[in-house]
Amino acid sequence: MNPIGIECRWLEGDMVIALPMMLCLIGFTTFWFVSKATKIHDGSVKNVLFTKYWGLFTMGIVPATIALILMPQYTLADYGLTCNSDTTMTSLVAISILAALTMPLAFLSGKKPSHQVNYPQIREKNWTRSLVLKNCLGWSAYLLGYEFLFRGILLFPLVDALGVWPAVAINTAMYSATHIPKGLDETIGAALLGVVLCLITLMTGTLWVAIVVHITMALTNSFSSIYHNPEMKFVK
Repeated sequence: MNPIGIECRWLEGDMVIALPMMLCLIGFTTFWFVSKATKIHDGSVKNVLFTKYWGLFTMGIVPATIALILMPQYTLADYGLTCNSDTTMTSLVAISILAALTMPLAFLSGKKPSHQVNYPQIREKNWTRSLVLKNCLGWSAYLLGYEFLFRGILLFPLVDALGVWPAVAINTAMYSATHIPKGLDETIGAALLGVVLCLITLMTGTLWVAIVVHITMALTNSFSSIYHNPEMKFVK
């Protein structure tokens, strides 16, 4: 006990609260500042794809390795990286409903000039099948790491330690904050979607709904922006 009466000792159970939050902060921050570096943030195919796989590394592989070492009581399956046959139908229904709600909104957003400034992140004018495939793979890799960090490491241990709603609140606050640079609309949308994805992840015990829905939204954003942008087109 220190002189002002605050308990400063490291207590049993602190690790499962502190480590996920620090991994989330460090993982996303490392990704963000490298991806926004002047020499990388130029919209070229090579550099955009680098940032996507860099995100998988900084938000997926590295945090997973550290968490498995420092919190050995949790496995990858405990973080939701598993297939749960008991909730497969629930997952499929959730994916269908969320995709049906979010894809039209993403498509309509692609018409906005302000949206076309940010999407697609690859600023090529001619989109070949090869480039479309590279874009799909890049977004899939990035969002696998992203969702593993936010809906896996940052969710399940905190639910065990704090309960569902405090964990969801912390998760949603941090998740929404990562969208602030993209504007008010995306920040508010991320807060609402964040709550929904957290609850569905806990209900199903897996990350796959969050991963698939997020990838679907990202690709709809990208391809609708290309479709509506007069300076870009799909080519054979």
